[in-house]
Amino acid sequence: MQIMVVGCGKIGRELAETLSKEDNNVTVVDKNEQVVQNMSILYDVMGVVGNGTSYSTLEEAGLADTDILIAVTQSDEVNLLTCVMARQKSKCHTIARVRNPIYSEERHFLRSELQLSMTINPELEAAREMMSILNFPNAMEVDNLGKSDIRMFRFRNPKNSMLSGEPLGVVSQKFRGTILVCIVERGDDIIIPNGDFVIQENDIVGIIAKVRDIEKFFKAIGMPFRPVKNCMIVGGGGISHYLTKLLTMHGIKVKIIEQNLARCEELSRSFPDATICCGDGTDRTVLDEESIGSMDSFAACTGIDEINAILSLYAQSKVRKVITKMNHVDFNDVIDNLNLGSVVNPKTLITQKILQYVRAAGNSLESNVESLYRLRGGRVEVLEFLIRGKSAAIGVPFAELNLKSEVLVAGIVREGSLIVPGGQDCILEGDAVIIVTTHSGFGDITDILAETSRGDRR
Repeated sequence: MQIMVVGCGKIGRELAETLSKEDNNVTVVDKNEQVVQNMSILYDVMGVVGNGTSYSTLEEAGLADTDILIAVTQSDEVNLLTCVMARQKSKCHTIARVRNPIYSEERHFLRSELQLSMTINPELEAAREMMSILNFPNAMEVDNLGKSDIRMFRFRNPKNSMLSGEPLGVVSQKFRGTILVCIVERGDDIIIPNGDFVIQENDIVGIIAKVRDIEKFFKAIGMPFRPVKNCMIVGGGGISHYLTKLLTMHGIKVKIIEQNLARCEELSRSFPDATICCGDGTDRTVLDEESIGSMDSFAACTGIDEINAILSLYAQSKVRKVITKMNHVDFNDVIDNLNLGSVVNPKTLITQKILQYVRAAGNSLESNVESLYRLRGGRVEVLEFLIRGKSAAIGVPFAELNLKSEVLVAGIVREGSLIVPGGQDCILEGDAVIIVTTHSGFGDITDILAETSRGDRR
C-alpha cells in the first residue's frame, strides 16, 4: 500500500519503520530536513520536507496515489487539518493523532464531520491498557481479542505452580473451562508450545481464556486473585488524567503525586474524588509520607523513562501491582530484564492499532484483521481474523490443513463460545479465528497456510 506519515517524532519513526518492513511504500513528511534525511536512510522510505497542512507539500509527497495518510505531529490541530485537506483532494483513508481530552470526548463527532477513518490517542490507549491490567492484577499484560469477552493474559509462572513440571497436554486436563497456553517466553527464547512442552518456574506464559475462567485459573496455579482497591500515580500528565477517570469510574481510590501546582489544581477540579498531592514523587521521603506501603497498586507515569524505572523498582517491595510507563522502544531487552512489573508503551500500542487498520484496509473479501497484538518487539503476533467468505482455509479439518511452521490456531470464537480446536475441527464462515505466530505480515486467514496448500480460493 501507499502510506504517507506526516510528523517524524517518536511515533512517526516507529510507524515508518514498522510499515516499511511490511512491504508498504512509505513516504514521510516533516518540517525538519535533517530528520527526514535520517529517516530516509534508516528505513528506506521516501522523504519530503514541508508542512503537512500545505497542499503543495502533500501533492509533492504523492497524495494523489496515497492509500492511507497518518498525521502524527505534536499538534492536534495540524493533524486534523492535514487529514481534512487530504480528504478534500483525494480518496485516501485518514488517521489523526488527537491527544487533547476535549477532542477525545468529541472523537465520534470529529470522525463523522471531518470524514476521518480513525483518531488515535496514545495517552488514552495507554490508560486503557493500564486499566485492563489493574482489573486483572495477576497478569503482566492483558489484550482484548475482538469484541468478545476473550482475553490474552501474560504472567510470570510462580514458584510451585501446578503448571510446572508436567507436559501441557497433562496440565490442560486439570482445568475446567477453556484455557489455552499459546506462548512461553524463556529468557530470549519465544516458544509456541505443543502438548509435550513443559513449563518451568519464572517462564512468562501467554494464555487465551474467557474472563469468567481466569480467576479460577490463577487461584489453581497459586496466584490468588485479589482486586485492586486503590492506586498511587506519580506524574499528572495526560495518561494520569485518563487513568484517573477510568479508575474512579470503577470505584478505585486514586492518589496522584504531581510537582506542578497549577496542574495539581487542574486535576483537583477534574477529579474531586481523587487525592491530589503537590510534591516531588521522585523523592523517596514523599512516597513514604504518602503511604505508598498501604497502596494496592502503583503507576509510574512521569515523562522520563529512567525516573519511571527507578520509581517502579522501589515500589516493587512496597506494592503488589506495579505499572511502568515507557516511551523508548529501542531497549526492550534491557527493560525486560529489569522486572518493572507491567510495562506500558503508548507508542507501541498506537503502532499496533494503526498496523491492524492498515492490514484490514488491504485485506481480501474472505477475512479481516479484527485485532492485532505484537509481543517482544514484534517477534510474536497474536491476530484475530473475522471469516467473511470462502477460502482455502475454511471447511477443512485442521488435521488435513498444511499450516506453516510456528503458526498456532489458538482459538475459534463461534456464536460467542470459545473453541480450542482439535484435529477434526475446522474454520467456518462467520467465525473469529485467533492466530499466534512468529511470522509477521499476516493480513488474510490464508496466510497461515503453507504455499502448497493455498491453491485457489473457493
